[in-house]
Amino acid sequence: MSEYRHCTGKSIPVRTCAKPSRRVHIPKADGKQRALGIASLEDKVVQQAVVTVLNTIYEEDFLGFSYGFRQGRSQHDALDALMVGIKSRNVNWILDADIAAFFDEIDHDWMLKFLAHRIADRRILRLICKWLKAGVMEGGRRAAATKGTPQGAVISPLLANIYLHYVLDLWTRQWRHRHARGKVIAVRYADDSVFGFKSEQDARRFLAAMQERLGKFGLTLNATKTRLIEFGRFAASARKRRGQDKPETFDFLGFTHCCSTSRQGLFQVRRLTVKKRMRAKIAQIRVELMRRRHQPIAMVGRWLNRVVQGYLNYHAVPGNLYRLGGMCKDIGRAWRHALMRRSQRPRMPWSRFQRIAQRFMPPIRNAHPYPEERFYASHT
Repeated sequence: MSEYRHCTGKSIPVRTCAKPSRRVHIPKADGKQRALGIASLEDKVVQQAVVTVLNTIYEEDFLGFSYGFRQGRSQHDALDALMVGIKSRNVNWILDADIAAFFDEIDHDWMLKFLAHRIADRRILRLICKWLKAGVMEGGRRAAATKGTPQGAVISPLLANIYLHYVLDLWTRQWRHRHARGKVIAVRYADDSVFGFKSEQDARRFLAAMQERLGKFGLTLNATKTRLIEFGRFAASARKRRGQDKPETFDFLGFTHCCSTSRQGLFQVRRLTVKKRMRAKIAQIRVELMRRRHQPIAMVGRWLNRVVQGYLNYHAVPGNLYRLGGMCKDIGRAWRHALMRRSQRPRMPWSRFQRIAQRFMPPIRNAHPYPEERFYASHT
């Protein structure tokens, strides 16, 4: 055993060798499995102490368009920045970039070099190296780690931000100043990034240069999720002149972004909950309602209120209430169906169920301000 002295002056015992993380698989919205690595309790405590120290250092370095896993920044801050950028910077093309298996492909040597560029304390570097090399336990067997950092570890989000800060963020800022011929916007949340360009030529040159840049550090773009589309203020009229359909849409942080217009005929970016994820949530609630159908109505109603309200707290943004209303109607029908299956004589008229729904289902209203209001309030 050795000791690590935290910034408060307290000594924390640290093993000379980190324990491997426990492998856990959780389902994803697309039906696949996401592999997580759950660290031991001792490693979690020390990792949190290291993260507290390193956050203070790197928050001074991270760029403004990086939003993932940072103090005082959330998904909605990234969504607001993207929407304001598209509307105010004359964006005509959108590059929706997704790095394939990013957390599994982080190169350990490059990660330690990036850390050593800013951190001089070798004890911290040794600790992080041990966590990277610890590997995972799955099926009673230990699998050594030659690259990547386990998702689920306390320190992994910070390491991912540091890696992409050097690999992508600094390079993007340099490319924008040196090679772009028009305006360029960038918003990154973890390994999901969206870039906006004025011209198609800039967008394609940036995509080619980005692929080359990521390849130098062992990363690749996900070909199925990375898309370059025409999107912006003049996209609809330009495509109409060429005899093409409406502008394509792209997904970012759970919302589908669409080209739309306001009641005054002005350009507007409309954000809608991703249909696939919404249907998966409805199906999950439907199964749980059938499982709870013999519980008291008040108990089920309180549970359903918490679930639906939590969903609305994230997705209830301006322009998305109509889709959320349809979702709540589907959930209401599923609840009524579960109540009717409580006995062999189904008796649940709509008038009675509507009184139950009004009592327990949360109202549908905006939980977030318009993007411009929050963005300009937080960005002076």
